Amino acid sequence: MYDVIGAGIGPFNLGLAALLEDIPGTDALFFDKKKEFAWHPGLLIKGTDLQVAFLADLVTLADPKSRYTFLNFLHEHDRLYRFYTFNEFDIPRREFNDYLSWAASEIKSCRFGSEVIGVKNAGGHYEVSVKNIEDGSISVYQTKHFVMGTGSEPLIPAEIDDGARQDTMVSTEYLFRKDELAGAESITVVGSGQSAAEIFSDLLHDEQYRRSRLQWVTRSAGFRELETAKLGQEMFTPDYVEYFNRLPFKERLNTLPELDGLRHGIDSDTLAAIYDALYHRSISGGSPDVYIQPMAELEKIEKQNGRCVLSFHQWQMDETFTADSEKVILATGFKPHIPEWFTAIAPDIEWEDEKRFKVTADSRLVFKDDRRHHFFTLTNLDHAHGTGATNLKLSVYRNQKIINTILGKEHFSINKKTAFQQFLPAQKN
Repeated sequence: MYDVIGAGIGPFNLGLAALLEDIPGTDALFFDKKKEFAWHPGLLIKGTDLQVAFLADLVTLADPKSRYTFLNFLHEHDRLYRFYTFNEFDIPRREFNDYLSWAASEIKSCRFGSEVIGVKNAGGHYEVSVKNIEDGSISVYQTKHFVMGTGSEPLIPAEIDDGARQDTMVSTEYLFRKDELAGAESITVVGSGQSAAEIFSDLLHDEQYRRSRLQWVTRSAGFRELETAKLGQEMFTPDYVEYFNRLPFKERLNTLPELDGLRHGIDSDTLAAIYDALYHRSISGGSPDVYIQPMAELEKIEKQNGRCVLSFHQWQMDETFTADSEKVILATGFKPHIPEWFTAIAPDIEWEDEKRFKVTADSRLVFKDDRRHHFFTLTNLDHAHGTGATNLKLSVYRNQKIINTILGKEHFSINKKTAFQQFLPAQKN
């Protein structure tokens, strides 16, 4: 009988596994169908950085003495002095992926090439069915608690006909399929987040695509900079998460759009690099040969006469228009990936609406029966934990609370004063 089993090995469950590794007497397993760890490898564009500081690694904010800190990874790979001279808090995304891959290979509880295909309530514990991807064999494990960390999947905002699918890719496929873009007369990037900006910038600065007409379109009101003011960043603290979780459901939903700029903007360096490239192209009467359009929502993509025809709705003027493109890249965000086997559990839990299950402050699903064997979720948490639900820094805080609940004691002391702001009325603090 294991203490906890997890489905999915992304940064969140990997961090949980790393913290559990150093707790004597705990038995855990984490499964992922991938053959090896990979963190959005199709988006690891050279020169791109993580949007949070390196201290938001798997463990530091909970246990800076752990061997699984980013700094220890640098030490183990003889890069600590170079990183010191590099002198940046934000680290290259490719190096962060190397760090995560190293940790995944070192942590004994991680099992790759194995997919969780079923979770069954067995009266006081869970039975977890796991399929071996290589030979198809199925094993069943017993566990007191379970953690769903199945991540996200690309959000496709429009209808795509069969003919256009081969010329349309999602952002997570970009580096794997970039060669397909070579020689294209026109390339359209749809979306206005960091991934869309990085892809557009990569194409804009690559001389191989200098003869391609680049188009960048988004339904957002503009290509806006990520909010990075220090007081604003206190919305990514345990203090704010606990406050947000106490709000009524409708108030939480109403608050999320107000926090959107803290997560769904573009960093200033990327925006500046794009503008500077456009400016230099325009010198001496030159043409940047790009088309940039905000406030245009993609409605469908069709194949006509060998080209993709994209239909847009300019929502502010309530007008429709079309744009031709040989290739299309959809960088239109992500949605929670809820595995098929979860449908068997869905009737047993409480829901806040048709799409959002009820989640406690320590990330437990709320069941209709009173059970002590818990089902935790690290997926689909925005409505419960706020815009910081996908923030790497706060994943450590969530994992601390999950471990304390699993152990039935306060193994990790949860920091109480993590913000200078007071979110509750004064008399309630």
